[in-house]
Amino acid sequence: MHVQTLVVSMFATNCYLVSCRETGEGIIIDPGAEGKRILLEIEKHGLNITAIVNTHGHIDHTGANGRLKETLRVPLLLPAKELDTYRNPGFALKLILGRPTPPDRLLQEGEQLSFGKRRLTVMETPGHTKGSISLYGTGAVFTGDALFAGSIGRTDLAGGSHELLIRSIKERLLTLPSQTVVYPGHGPATSIGAEARGNPFLL
Repeated sequence: MHVQTLVVSMFATNCYLVSCRETGEGIIIDPGAEGKRILLEIEKHGLNITAIVNTHGHIDHTGANGRLKETLRVPLLLPAKELDTYRNPGFALKLILGRPTPPDRLLQEGEQLSFGKRRLTVMETPGHTKGSISLYGTGAVFTGDALFAGSIGRTDLAGGSHELLIRSIKERLLTLPSQTVVYPGHGPATSIGAEARGNPFLL
């Protein structure tokens, strides 16, 4: 599995192009902005994108959904429990951005996303928002805004719960193999083992 990280928008969101080295098929995870740049990278690497996936509904992870879906003509996948968050980004943002691009499919716990010879499994990891998911497979996990290197996601926004986030991290993420690479929604990559040993929010 090949992972390319593009840091996009003023929020420095990690957008991931995740692909199968053997076939060139791949998916886009959390295209927060800069759709044109993302498209240029896809073309540069000759990727055959099969889906756009959001780990949660916040605008800094979904902002380029419409541009990419319109150009690539692939399905947009959103966690089932994030539909309200996605549809209601806040009054001011709604005035500026208009209605968000409707998802084509809602993701459920345990569902598998396949691209080429690779696949990622949907894991519900709520707390940052009520329906946040992580995507796990092939020695890597994409955690959205649940778990960061040395930190955790904020829980003071609508639908957030600190208690639920800590439980999601400890019961879902930290039970993965320690060598699993963590690709977070912001900041550098880390590993499950490193966070289990040294993340001050989890000790």
